[in-house]
Amino acid sequence: MGENIITDSMKAQVLTAALPYIQKYYGKTVVVKYGGNAMINPELKQAVMSDIILLSLVGIKIVLIHGGGPEISGMLGKLGIESKFVNGLRYTDKETAEIVQMVLAGKTNKDLVSLIEVSGGKAVGLCGIDGAMIKAEKLVDGFDYGYVGEIVSVDPKPIIKILEENYIPVIATVGIDDEGQVYNINADTAAAEIAAALHAENIITLTDIPGLLRDVNDPSTLISHINVDDVEALIESGIISGGMIPKMKSCEKAVRSGVNKAVMIDGRVPHSILIEMFSDEGIGTLMTK
Repeated sequence: MGENIITDSMKAQVLTAALPYIQKYYGKTVVVKYGGNAMINPELKQAVMSDIILLSLVGIKIVLIHGGGPEISGMLGKLGIESKFVNGLRYTDKETAEIVQMVLAGKTNKDLVSLIEVSGGKAVGLCGIDGAMIKAEKLVDGFDYGYVGEIVSVDPKPIIKILEENYIPVIATVGIDDEGQVYNINADTAAAEIAAALHAENIITLTDIPGLLRDVNDPSTLISHINVDDVEALIESGIISGGMIPKMKSCEKAVRSGVNKAVMIDGRVPHSILIEMFSDEGIGTLMTK
């Protein structure tokens, strides 16, 4: 009693309802920035992988971009190195830069590739060093962040080659300068720059909140749609504040650079990517021009 049984007829209705959305996105590039609880919780992680495999199999070009803050902090802790933050960015000295590269481009990246593969998808792991894909330089804004970089340019050719072979590129956000120095790059910033370089249809950012809220303590105050021209006023009013500022600025950058739309969604909701892409209402906060 009470058990939900999905009949064959119901499955057919769901697939038929999804068809217009599949046609809309078919052959187009969608960048997914992966982070937060969806990256830690095993069930949510599996749901995200299932979503991106499904999208890839129906002909949508999915690019998965990830950070790995908790994993980096965990490894630093095991090595007895204190995690330090300046203005919300991880202070990255020489030793920390090596660990960031090891964790992001090594363990975290390959764990995600492995999960996609065992779930029935095809993936290739990359980082910004590969093919000098993400050229970076030291971030300079009056504070010392160590080897935290800002992006100078993105060469999308390695990503495009992988997409052409119907693999899902999984990208760790470290960059490199002309001397070979590796830099830690903010994943939201990298996702926006990569989406712009790929002329992506949209960029989806997974977060641990429902989206942009007028009142951070009240989920019912979700702002479902904003224009890129609203961002500065929302920052000045304090609605966009703290860690939300770099996320929304990255979305703004992507849209101003030609990406059709940027969406911030709640990664704690299972299959939130499919809900966003395969429904008119969507989920979270949508940013357009």
